[in-house]
Amino acid sequence: MRRILKRIAHAAAIVSALSLGGCGSNSNGNSTIQMGGAKQGNVLTLTGTVSILAGQALQLGTTDGTGSVARFNAPSGITTDGTSLYIADTGNNTIRKVDIATGAVTTLAGTVGTGTAQTSGSTDGTGSAAKFNAPFAITTDGTNLYVADTNNNTIRKVVIATGAVTTLAGSAGIPGSTDGIGSAGLFNSPSGITTDGTDLYVSDTGNRTIRKVVIATGAVTTLAGSAGTPGYYVRPPLGIRNFAVCWTLREPILQRRPYT
Repeated sequence: MRRILKRIAHAAAIVSALSLGGCGSNSNGNSTIQMGGAKQGNVLTLTGTVSILAGQALQLGTTDGTGSVARFNAPSGITTDGTSLYIADTGNNTIRKVDIATGAVTTLAGTVGTGTAQTSGSTDGTGSAAKFNAPFAITTDGTNLYVADTNNNTIRKVVIATGAVTTLAGSAGIPGSTDGIGSAGLFNSPSGITTDGTDLYVSDTGNRTIRKVVIATGAVTTLAGSAGTPGYYVRPPLGIRNFAVCWTLREPILQRRPYT
């Protein structure tokens, strides 16, 4: 059964026998790990106990509700402010909020389709007036959410208190590798994001680069990598097989990959 797993770790964590979909961190530098393609949110405690917080296995949809009543569609990114979880619900093109204490799920931003239908787009707006296109990764500074809106090739900002969505950097529908400010800075399928509270750091997947975005100005620069030039996985320590390294700002998280 495919699941989303969240683990808070203050040291490097090795996760075995799992097929993980991504990793990120919150504003405190804590790390989160989630499995790709799940339709439910599970919490993995440090004791290894797994419980279902929200959603139901193999049941996709857009429904808000508490616990198993709620539905997701391929959620791929997760972050937290310590009270709530914020999920990039990729297949639904929405940003969902889950109350950790109760498992209550609401849609914070994005246009919800009917039934299992998805409504994609790039419109800025508040709540349901905003549109995303396969948002894949998410992070927070405690006040705002920052979303790697993968198919739009943009970085979006969501105000937690209001659900107001704006485009911080990138130009919807225009892939590229140009550094610049706001819409002049181009991305190509960004699919990972984290923050130190001042800047965003983005895995610009299609460009094979790591990009830096200044939150205050939207200025985009290339921190590492060469656009269009492929490289290699970072190999784990000797004796650990079938893992790649997913770095957060404070520690590496080893992420299992199906390579030999």
